[in-house]
Amino acid sequence: MRLLSTKLLSANFKDRLIQQGFSLIEYPFIKINPLVHNTTELQDNIIMTSQNAVQLGFNDLSLKPKLEGKNYFCVGEKTKALLEEKGQKVIEMSQNALILASFILKNHKNDSFSFFCGKQRRSEIETNLSSKAIPLYIHEIYETLYTPKVIETEFDGVLFFSPSAVESYFKMNSWKQEMQGFCIGSTTATSLSKYTHHYSNAKAPNENQLLLSIHHYYTHHYAQK
Repeated sequence: MRLLSTKLLSANFKDRLIQQGFSLIEYPFIKINPLVHNTTELQDNIIMTSQNAVQLGFNDLSLKPKLEGKNYFCVGEKTKALLEEKGQKVIEMSQNALILASFILKNHKNDSFSFFCGKQRRSEIETNLSSKAIPLYIHEIYETLYTPKVIETEFDGVLFFSPSAVESYFKMNSWKQEMQGFCIGSTTATSLSKYTHHYSNAKAPNENQLLLSIHHYYTHHYAQK
């Protein structure tokens, strides 16, 4: 089964796919561009919904000291792991922004938050916290740029890791009936559903569950074609 990944994969995940007999091509359909920012004071509670925000924040020499020792609220296991690698305390990790917003509304309605994010983002955090007048300070530290490309090779499946990558892919490509999409999470799957019903969504947004989703499709559908 031939797969296209819309981002560059970790060496471990790539090796596991190849070991299971899948052929693989990687092409990044988006790139992250850091933004100039003027961040001064931060709240004691920090929200980060992506690994990009963590990497860029802690790689910024002027920003890093201000981020140290805060209480972190994040989306995704890898974002949590990255924060903990940097010695930070994660109060709550949720699988998506809506669940995280619900947790904050229930357990931290009297606190204030700084939200480090990209220029293009979903609205759940802002909308939900605003509805309960929870102070939220937005710090846009990167933007997501589309890097679309016409894909001429035929693939059996396409791996998507973000709504932005979905949109970038379809700027220059259509969806063939026999292809299957594999999504890392529910927001990505929602974006892909606008273009096709032929997709699977990992039960949890991590590489292990995505691999299981690919393997399940291969053994129960593709191999029987």
